[in-house]
Amino acid sequence: MDGCSRRERGRLEAVTATVETSVLVRYFIGTPSEQAARAKRLLDGPGAYQVTEVILVETSHVLRTLYKVPREVIVDSLIDLVRKENISVSALSKGQLVEALLLCRPSGRISIPDALTWAQAIASRSETIYTFDENFPSDGVVVRAP
Repeated sequence: MDGCSRRERGRLEAVTATVETSVLVRYFIGTPSEQAARAKRLLDGPGAYQVTEVILVETSHVLRTLYKVPREVIVDSLIDLVRKENISVSALSKGQLVEALLLCRPSGRISIPDALTWAQAIASRSETIYTFDENFPSDGVVVRAP
């Protein structure tokens, strides 16, 4: 939490869940409508959540490559997201990054972004990861859909 303001530290301490890429994509794109509505209720609701730099990068990649969203729209959408009072952004130490990357070696099932997101949730003591990804790593956290 080096470099965080006192206000940001307070918000990070209040975070109980991490919001993963699949939830953000549905929030921004609006489809499928039922999942998008659940993502909107979660992110626009009263809870305090965290996203990581990796989640933001992966979200931008998915929006740009799969949904052909213009770069300017993606940037504006991500800025609006991280400015929300209930959203915090955090990073990993080198040791935590290595631990996460080691999850990816034996398994083609765990992607690098998912492993890094998992490690961030563990490092920040986030109790829950909200995702629509049924293959998300769950060791040490509760994985649930919004």
